[in-house]
Amino acid sequence: MSGAEDRVQAAERVFDHQVDVETVRAFLADTRSHLLIAYVDGDPAGFVSGTELTHPDKARPELFVNELGVLGAYQSRGVGRALVSALWEIAQRRGCRGMWVLTDEANVAALKVYGATGGMRMGDQVLFQWGET
Repeated sequence: MSGAEDRVQAAERVFDHQVDVETVRAFLADTRSHLLIAYVDGDPAGFVSGTELTHPDKARPELFVNELGVLGAYQSRGVGRALVSALWEIAQRRGCRGMWVLTDEANVAALKVYGATGGMRMGDQVLFQWGET
């Protein structure tokens, strides 16, 4: 997508860290990666990213929600819900069998958004991590 890297860089403040143009280019070049940026009155307000995951014993991929971020000034205004709903629509159009995300009890805003967009809470999950956080 022409100019996409520039648009991501211009919306850098919605991300946790500074964006790297080469990393953005690699992410966007992968057809299994999805990045949506929401704007309110022309200002970047938030983003959601996701990656399609495939597995040898699953006929169709599933979409993993990498991250959802909405700037404080735009929270509780439907931005997060719109982003997650749009990502779910992409997953369905691309034939994904489902979409999933991990969060925790302390992230009340995320719990609210994911529940409001049709996400179903699934049991007690345990997260293990290797490497950097």
